Amino acid sequence: MSLLKRIEQGQAGGQSGGGASLPPPQPSGGQSGGGDSSRLASLQARRVSAPITSPQAGTYFDLKTRVQNKLLAEIDPSMDISKTEEVKRTIQDLFEQILAGENIVLSRPERARLFEQIAAEILGLGPLQTLVEDDTITEIMVNGPKNVYIERKGKIHRVPVTFENNDHVMRVIDRIVAPLGRRIDESSPYVDARLPDGSRVNAVIPPISLVGPVLTIRKFSRNPISVEQLVQFGSITQEATQFLKACVEARLNIIISGGTGSGKTTLLNVLSGFIPADERIITIENAAELQLRQEHVVTLESRPPNIEGRGEITIRDLVINSLRMRPERIIVGECRGGETLDMLQAMNTGHDGSMTTAHANSPRDAISRVETMCLMAGMELPVRAIREQISSAVDVICQQERMRDGTRKVVSVTEISGMEGDVITMTDIFVFEQTGVENGQVIGRLRPTGLRPKFMDKIEAAGPHLPPSIFGIGERRRY
Repeated sequence: MSLLKRIEQGQAGGQSGGGASLPPPQPSGGQSGGGDSSRLASLQARRVSAPITSPQAGTYFDLKTRVQNKLLAEIDPSMDISKTEEVKRTIQDLFEQILAGENIVLSRPERARLFEQIAAEILGLGPLQTLVEDDTITEIMVNGPKNVYIERKGKIHRVPVTFENNDHVMRVIDRIVAPLGRRIDESSPYVDARLPDGSRVNAVIPPISLVGPVLTIRKFSRNPISVEQLVQFGSITQEATQFLKACVEARLNIIISGGTGSGKTTLLNVLSGFIPADERIITIENAAELQLRQEHVVTLESRPPNIEGRGEITIRDLVINSLRMRPERIIVGECRGGETLDMLQAMNTGHDGSMTTAHANSPRDAISRVETMCLMAGMELPVRAIREQISSAVDVICQQERMRDGTRKVVSVTEISGMEGDVITMTDIFVFEQTGVENGQVIGRLRPTGLRPKFMDKIEAAGPHLPPSIFGIGERRRY
């Protein structure tokens, strides 16, 4: 029986961990950015002290920790760990030398398992690395060290993945936020960040969280979802896609609204793909997530205050600054506050074709929320003035919804048609009609209402031709 099996079964025969005593884990605090070499140095500073009580007794965690610490001590701190394959080969060689030097006998599967776990700790996200690499998982939720959940096909499941303790979760969080210049500690106990592939990350730690460090990763597809895939998934119809494509090409201003996790950013990515390649696009986000394929794209990202409370750059600051950057399209990842007023003013002052997202339950609610966010700008504006800005700036509201079966669908495409008195008037162009539920799946279709939008002259002037059949005119409705 190999040593690893004896250790896991609590039998004698373990090797004592050699070497000098290791420093205790450093508290996870605010890292000030830095490159890959500083990240590796940070990892080496956080070598874990395994609580080995005697040379003859131990656990799998003890063996893993001992080998991992010796490995970190051997690695060159200046190594560029962005070259993953090269670094992995170096780690593999050192790993084999350490096992041979300590006379640790492992079977081939055990050796491969131990190496993959240690490599994930050094190069990846530790226990979460396999979940991040699984393309069928869309969301990862860590509720403290012992409770990890995932979302797959719109449904949440618990997975048998655990961390060693709270400090282990903190090391993974710190590894994500440190290269971005973000920090998380008791004075700033929550943070928004992103992974290198653009996946959205949010972390909350004690004292705010009472269950330990909480980490939420909303994964993005390695290959951005295409409009054809959205149609194939049943999220939108070919007719609505053709209509929205014409709206983008005609430089109409679009708001995508919906609840959390309803697919707003995914739809924004798809619609952004319809922007002609010869236009200058400026994207503004809290954490850069958009994956635009055009060549002429400038990506701006907000910045939180530093440990002294200085240096904050808000979305509103970036929207105002973007107007001086000769933009042809401004895309704001999400409007949450006073920047909404600046966004509306940009839409009304020649920056047509802008797009953004907002949290709302319906197109009418989206209008009310935009009004409220404009008031958050601190301007003493009358409500009618704000509504006039909205009615003249926004052309289309596209409503997304996450259905009961976990699927994401566009449930309405609505035109902002003007004002009657103090009320903004709206016209539904497409509306989702649910016809039933089969085997837990929502059955229905996004159907045209038979009404043509008032801005059809803008679309026709821009070139795209939309046949009347797209709006359900001149042919029988399909069921």
